[in-house]
Amino acid sequence: MNTATVGSMDRTDMERIRQERASFERAPDMPAETMVLNFGPQHPATHGTLHMVLELDGERVVKATPHIGYLHTGFEKLGEHRSYNQFVALTDRMNYLSPLSNNIGFVHAAEKLIGIELTPRCQYLRVALAELSRIADHLVCVGTASLDIGAFTAFLYGFRAREVLYDLFEAVTGTRLTTSFARVGGLLRDVGPDFPDMARNAVAESLKATEEIDKLLTHNRIWRDRTEGIGRLSAEDAVACGATGPVLRASGVDWDLRKNEPYLVYDRLDFDIPIGENGDVYDRYLVRMEEIRQSARLVLQAVDRLPSGPVGADADHNVLPSKDDVYHSMEALIYHFKMTMEGHGPIPPKGEAYGSTEAPNGELGFYIVSDGTRHPYRVRVRPPSLLHFAMFPRLIKGHMLSDVVAVLGSLNIIAGELDR
Repeated sequence: MNTATVGSMDRTDMERIRQERASFERAPDMPAETMVLNFGPQHPATHGTLHMVLELDGERVVKATPHIGYLHTGFEKLGEHRSYNQFVALTDRMNYLSPLSNNIGFVHAAEKLIGIELTPRCQYLRVALAELSRIADHLVCVGTASLDIGAFTAFLYGFRAREVLYDLFEAVTGTRLTTSFARVGGLLRDVGPDFPDMARNAVAESLKATEEIDKLLTHNRIWRDRTEGIGRLSAEDAVACGATGPVLRASGVDWDLRKNEPYLVYDRLDFDIPIGENGDVYDRYLVRMEEIRQSARLVLQAVDRLPSGPVGADADHNVLPSKDDVYHSMEALIYHFKMTMEGHGPIPPKGEAYGSTEAPNGELGFYIVSDGTRHPYRVRVRPPSLLHFAMFPRLIKGHMLSDVVAVLGSLNIIAGELDR
């Protein structure tokens, strides 16, 4: 497996930083007096409706208790009353920074349950769209995390490049945020002839912004003092806590579903997996920065090798006809109507399946139980943010209050994924 190591820069000042922080610790013979502070759910640095109850000894965090559930969405229960294609619209609202990745993740599980084989064009398009979503997600994560710590300029570079990506998403899907673009067995429609050029331009703008952010932050003394040695997570603890994605790989664990359990056409493409060394806020930043570059490689390969042909699989009663056929063929129009309004497909056989993809924040899994009807009997979502937020008390204990936003930003918690 090809890997790219990050976080190997000179860290001669790490011990000095630790000694300075240790000097603030309370002497053993001094009485402990703590106070309780609510951090969120309305707070500019919580990245959503997150709530943490902090117990502080001075400015040092003694205990942190995270609370979830402020959005009251109930995605899993709603899935029992929606058809498989209708549920795609709900996945947009989970990780709303990379909705295309959510769309692709759910239909991947549904297709595994039904046994649908995708067309080559659909597979390459899904890879390109998923990796463009990863770039957009990481740009937001790095930009907002830097903004929380005070690096405002890096935030502007990231969001400017993200606008170019959102212009592409709008041109392809018809909307900028809640895309609802994937369908069981294919996509809503094929991309236009200008998609490859738009993708290359978006990649170029994203790489340009990444290099500017790299110059601003990576060797910046203030940035490194605020991130190195903060929120450290060992490889053993990362695995034990169920961490995935950049959080896991920053701790030195070489695991990525695109390599270890390849799906779509990832096994036919060339890319490296960034691996960190220390598992701290700084390494999580470095991993995401390198993942942007690797995703750019994947997008360029996918559009260069994009085959011709249909985007919808040939699976009767499970895959919607193309819009072009619906607009020009009475038989296709009737078929589309029966598929969506008359209780017909996609209807998988009775059974169960778990499908997982490498979303920007980590493993996004959907466990589906079918009773042979057009509605799932049970949908269970395994979102990365839920498990990562559960690790927050372990990561922040003993750190300063000012480190709360740094650790939280490095985990990239998305509130839409937290509700059960």
